Amino acid sequence: MSQPLAERFGVSGRRALVTGGSVSIGRAIALGLADAGADVAIQFAPAADAAFGLPDAAAQTRAAIEACGGRAAAIAADFSNAGEARRAVEVASGALGGLDILVIAASVQSRQLLGEITQDEIARQVAINFAATLELLQAALPGMAAQGWGRVLSVGSVNQTRPEAQLGLYAALKAAQHNLIMGLARQYAGRGVTLNTLSPGLVATERNRWRRQIAAEWEQIQAAANPMRRAADPEEMVGAALLFCSAAGSFITGADLQATGGGHL
Repeated sequence: MSQPLAERFGVSGRRALVTGGSVSIGRAIALGLADAGADVAIQFAPAADAAFGLPDAAAQTRAAIEACGGRAAAIAADFSNAGEARRAVEVASGALGGLDILVIAASVQSRQLLGEITQDEIARQVAINFAATLELLQAALPGMAAQGWGRVLSVGSVNQTRPEAQLGLYAALKAAQHNLIMGLARQYAGRGVTLNTLSPGLVATERNRWRRQIAAEWEQIQAAANPMRRAADPEEMVGAALLFCSAAGSFITGADLQATGGGHL
């Protein structure tokens, strides 16, 4: 008898690490996985959460995961430092007894035109938006392949295909990240491990909260972002994430799902 549909989208008993999991899209996905039955560890950057005015975000997210009935862990790690991403995987695996799901949601961006980007900013974005991804994958994929089951979901961006002028570096690194995911998807397809990208468009996140301070300006931004003429809520990314992270997505690998409200068209 085939598995019931609801169970195919569930992740009961699975162990997940969500980077950038204390706020916004990462938090929504972490809680979605927990609600669907997974044990969930989140990585967070304390300085970033404090800059958002949310110094307790990680503790609150961990408590919300535990309220779903599963094990939880919150791992403070600054991905601008080499080795921290690998350590996050090791700590998560130790806390949960292994790792089945990796969601790569941590990233940084800076709105600057090409001539304004400094060498320090280049180094920061390369470290967090790409080098850390390499470390995460190097640390997580061997164990997934050895156990014959794994799910990797990279949170990309509509900027991969429609880059904004002020987000050129961020867009290029997101495109590189998906290219890496595609190559590894082919390599691991026969080992029970899938790797995919979920590329949101405009989402109302902590990172762009400053753009929402003036209602009329935010309305203009939303109207220009996509044919739906609105921003998504972070929770609107959860359904696609569950597809990629569960048995329901077992025959999908190397994909890039554009969750943009049509903004990529």
